[in-house]
Amino acid sequence: MARLVLVADDDLAIRTVVTQALTRAGYEVRATGSALMLARWVEAGEGDLVVTDVVMPDENIFELLPRMKKARPDLPIVVMSAQNSFMTAIRASERGAYEYLPKPFDLDQLVRIAGQALATTGAPRAAAPVPESEEMPLVGRSPAMQEVYRILARLMNTDLTVMITGESGTGKELVARALHDFGRRRKGPFVAINMAAIPRDLIESELFGHEKGAFTGAAQRAEGRFQQAEGGTLFLDEIGDMPMEAQTRLLRVLQQGEYMSVGGRAPVRTDVRIVAASNKDLATLIEKGLFREDLYYRLSVVPIRLPPLRERKGDIPDLVRHFLGVAAREGLPEKRIEARALARLQDHDWPGNIRELENLVRRLAALHADDVINAAAIDAELSASRRVLSPARESAPPRPARAAVSPPELEIPPGQTLESFFRAHLKRHFAEYGDHLPPDGLYDRFLVEFERPLVAAALAATNGNQVKAADLLGINRNTLRKKIRELGIRMTSAVG
Repeated sequence: MARLVLVADDDLAIRTVVTQALTRAGYEVRATGSALMLARWVEAGEGDLVVTDVVMPDENIFELLPRMKKARPDLPIVVMSAQNSFMTAIRASERGAYEYLPKPFDLDQLVRIAGQALATTGAPRAAAPVPESEEMPLVGRSPAMQEVYRILARLMNTDLTVMITGESGTGKELVARALHDFGRRRKGPFVAINMAAIPRDLIESELFGHEKGAFTGAAQRAEGRFQQAEGGTLFLDEIGDMPMEAQTRLLRVLQQGEYMSVGGRAPVRTDVRIVAASNKDLATLIEKGLFREDLYYRLSVVPIRLPPLRERKGDIPDLVRHFLGVAAREGLPEKRIEARALARLQDHDWPGNIRELENLVRRLAALHADDVINAAAIDAELSASRRVLSPARESAPPRPARAAVSPPELEIPPGQTLESFFRAHLKRHFAEYGDHLPPDGLYDRFLVEFERPLVAAALAATNGNQVKAADLLGINRNTLRKKIRELGIRMTSAVG
């Protein structure tokens, strides 16, 4: 006998297409536009699976979910919603939904989830109550963010270790805090530590604490971040900057649930959820011997990739309104933004990601004289930001157009050593800037000047074949594509 799926949605068109898709997949379907009718069917013992919208004319489905789950604890319920927010995903999980599907969704995805739900046996996932605050910790309705929300909703009531990756400024700590604040450990402390901000020889002491006299200057015993985070969540930001010795000690914690303080003699048991984050390519660090592969797999039980803002520009209007609201609550003047100004923001590439956008919005809220932020104000702010970030490039004459694939720009003359070559370039840079430091530092300038011709030469040697060029350089194709874009290497249409 075919399994019966109960479908509820106040939109006749959606009921029709969902019914057709599930029927073609071999299920029997009964559909309604009433939430109360759906609840009566469930309480009467009908249906093997529920697929329902949230907002219905007679009742919000979130109000009925506890009642349906009480009557039928093992009945899987898939929630659909056009209110594609983080809180919708969390509310669905908290009230016992099997899955949350943001509208619009792919019908094949719905059929696949239906099959998985009907194959599931056993008790439903236990869910901790969601905090009453409606403040949005994460903002955005783009497909990329919807996938993040769905993962987070499934993780809230677990202690699985999570690895968050993404460029600087994408909101990795916000995601870590959301995992803590909406999970079952929220009554415990949330402790964050940035590996890149601590001297390497002090990281072990910062993490695990130290005993009196453990090292020069240790005048008294000090607790570490693990002890501070006991019963809660420890967020290890920029994990790629952790030295190897500390990595080994962290691996022991993940494997055995205990650690030794610096100078200590007895192991200390710990109950802490670990959330790590990195804006670096950890796979590359592993290849270079700078990061332990076994630690990587221990940390990446559940990986979450946060998209850069340029991949979710449709979220910019919601983000701007959110930041304007936050600024107003903090005492800054209330502002609105016109549509043309939002369009200007969506045209920008946002190398600093959400952090850059937030800072710009706060600056406008504080300094813009008018109540409405217009396109001219946005143009002025973005232009000013470009001048601050690259004063040398703004004042320098334009460079000649590059060839389709640039030849190497730097060549060491015969008979000249690498050291003397660098010395000559340092003198040139000093003469160019005098007592003023280069805007991006000599390290970054030399890196770009040597990396660009290296990448260009590899592309030229392989006739522009990026797959072969990536293999030649020993990097993956995505990294090569990123470097081509960042280094400004222009490709002809013939290059694949």
